[in-house]
Amino acid sequence: MNFKVSSSALYNRLTAASKVMVSKNSMPILDCFLFDIQDGTITITASDSEKYFITTVPCIEHDGNATFCIPAKTIIDSIKELPEQPLSIGYNPDTMKIKGHHNSGTFGVMSLDAAPYPKTLTVNENAIRLKMKSETLLNGITRCLFATANDEIRLVMNGVYVDIKPDCVVFAGTDGRKLVRNTVHSIQSGLTAGFILPKKVCAILKTLLDKSDTEVEIAFDTEKATITTEDMTMHFRLIEGRYPNYNAVIPQNNPFKATVERLTLVSALKRVSVFCNQSSGLVKLELANNSLTLTGQDNEYATNATEYMVCEYDSNPISIGFSCQYLLEIASILETDQITVEVADPSRPGVIVPAEDNAEDEVLMLLMPMRVEE
Repeated sequence: MNFKVSSSALYNRLTAASKVMVSKNSMPILDCFLFDIQDGTITITASDSEKYFITTVPCIEHDGNATFCIPAKTIIDSIKELPEQPLSIGYNPDTMKIKGHHNSGTFGVMSLDAAPYPKTLTVNENAIRLKMKSETLLNGITRCLFATANDEIRLVMNGVYVDIKPDCVVFAGTDGRKLVRNTVHSIQSGLTAGFILPKKVCAILKTLLDKSDTEVEIAFDTEKATITTEDMTMHFRLIEGRYPNYNAVIPQNNPFKATVERLTLVSALKRVSVFCNQSSGLVKLELANNSLTLTGQDNEYATNATEYMVCEYDSNPISIGFSCQYLLEIASILETDQITVEVADPSRPGVIVPAEDNAEDEVLMLLMPMRVEE
């Protein structure tokens, strides 16, 4: 059996599929891609037994159907440096030998029997289905992913919670010290449901999704989920459990509010971070008379730095401590020109939001304070 395919199209699909694979598998067959060639279409499957990535590539020419497994690293490395050209691949079902032909040479590799390859996880017939733009899902994941935990006990914290309400969808992530809530009002599904996207799945989707109006369909039941786009399908297990009430920890009506230029704050935090205590990472924020002062110091090494910024602030003077790293991550992820920092007192969480309101796409980030030694 022989087929011909675009070398760049095949390479792009293989590299995308390889993102779900891991270096150490419980089953050797999972070190391979599953190729299923039927009616002129190559269906490629990659898996780590918990996640399954399925994508397709059209054949330029073919003279039959076949199913086999091929070592992932070998096939990717063999075509990685090829310029765009038709790649001819022959498969002998009797010897299990695969031979590739391209403009400058050939390669050969042994395939494996496809029978042991594990069956794909699929959602049940009663699965809840939701559609949204690729950009919406990408934004929700990007904004929340950094706030997720690596907790071996509270597993529900190790993912992004997708809270589906009749008139909106909320993406939430928290590790107990920082929290993100992204409310998308443009999705009005009429449903009430929710699921937790595992952190590893979020990281993969972040590299595969783009900021476009392309439609993404999410189907999920109590244990599994499927995400489908134009060029790929991903099946995976969900994190089971009850997600904490993320709204309960968000303080309301904070009296002290300062609006600052986001990029100016990012630059200042980067400079101050060099001088913060290496173990605590504490940076002190002092607000007074339309000015923001950032202070970082490490008494062990006798280092310190202070940055002064102009901001919009006309309330009583107040100072509060935060993790410089976390505050920098928040300021870097928000995409607006200006952000507003809201605090109630030095012992309560700080809230960081875009200064410009967006009625369709609300973003709120919360950061727990740190004690400032006087």
